[in-house]
Amino acid sequence: MTRGRFITLEGGEGVGKTTQLRALADALRARGIDVVTTREPGGSDGAEAIRRLLLEGGEERWNAPAEALLFAAARTDHVDKLVRPAVQSGQWVLSDRFIDSSLAYQGGAGGLGIEAVRAINAFGIEEWFPDRTLLLLHPDGAERARARDGEVSDRIGGRPASYHEGVEQAFRDIAAAEPERVHLVDASGSPEQVTGRLLTALEDLL
Repeated sequence: MTRGRFITLEGGEGVGKTTQLRALADALRARGIDVVTTREPGGSDGAEAIRRLLLEGGEERWNAPAEALLFAAARTDHVDKLVRPAVQSGQWVLSDRFIDSSLAYQGGAGGLGIEAVRAINAFGIEEWFPDRTLLLLHPDGAERARARDGEVSDRIGGRPASYHEGVEQAFRDIAAAEPERVHLVDASGSPEQVTGRLLTALEDLL
């Protein structure tokens, strides 16, 4: 049986990941590819339970190491219950966020260090890093997120602008270090234009 592919969409707040995940899945299905969509934190029963622990409550609920470990635990269950079985059965898995979010948010902006957070996660997911990570970049992402969420945001999305600037820089550093896996994608323009750019970034895998 032919192995499927594991593709992740990454980026800061308000860059359009969720919209583009659906559009990209539809575009791949139109090409005859069997696609499963998922998200993080979440994607399995255990990971969804941890998602609520991570995103609800006040900023003081978890310190940075505890937050990173909870994300890693959720991700381990996600890989075990959904990602690995689907890819091994020949399906393509598209995930709204995965390990690079932990590397950027907790490792880079959170100050734990990208390599330290990578090691925490590698223990749980082993070799199950994405085949391709599409990093969406939009100059007005933060403003779009505020317009979308208003005053209501989760405990991570609601952090100050300086934190989210650190997240974007960390994402860029990860992409510079792993250019074959992580591809930068301009998320400005119409949704159709962005989907076209995502497909171009996957062309060698199709």
